[in-house]
This record gives sequence, C-alpha cells and structure tokens, in this order.
Amino acid sequence: MYTNVCKHCHKVFRSKIRTLCCKDCRSEDEDQLDDIVKYLKEYSNSNALQISEELGIHPYVILKFMEEGWLGESTGSFEKLPD
Repeated sequence: MYTNVCKHCHKVFRSKIRTLCCKDCRSEDEDQLDDIVKYLKEYSNSNALQISEELGIHPYVILKFMEEGWLGESTGSFEKLPD
C-alpha cells in the first residue's frame, strides 16, 4: 500500500498504486483530460497556450499532464505548400 497526497485537495490517502489524485478529484482530471484530447484530435498542432486559451484550462495544468505522462510530445515539421 502506498501513502499518497492528492495534488488538488492535498488529502492524504492510501492506495494499491502510486497515484497523484484521490478518487474524489479524479473526475476533475478526467474531464479536463478528455477536453484536451478532444481538442487535440481536431487541432493536432496546438501548444499548451493555445489549448489553454481555447478551453480555459491553466497552461501549467496542461504541462503537468505532460509531465505525468498523460499527454505526449511530438515533433513535427512544417512544409511550404506549393504555389
């Protein structure tokens, strides 16, 4: 059993796995993550600031999801379209 501290409400709780949020706050994370993933499917070249402005989620929350492994980074390239 692991002793964890929720990143949202700072409640101390125990669980079988190491996790960053309690059951009560998990739905908040899931809702935000669902919104971000839905937005990225439509606008795949967006960065954290663009997502933040469109969805009203603080950019640090988006970056935290990336640090936690929920969102990945990708590197792309831009090509000039032929005239």
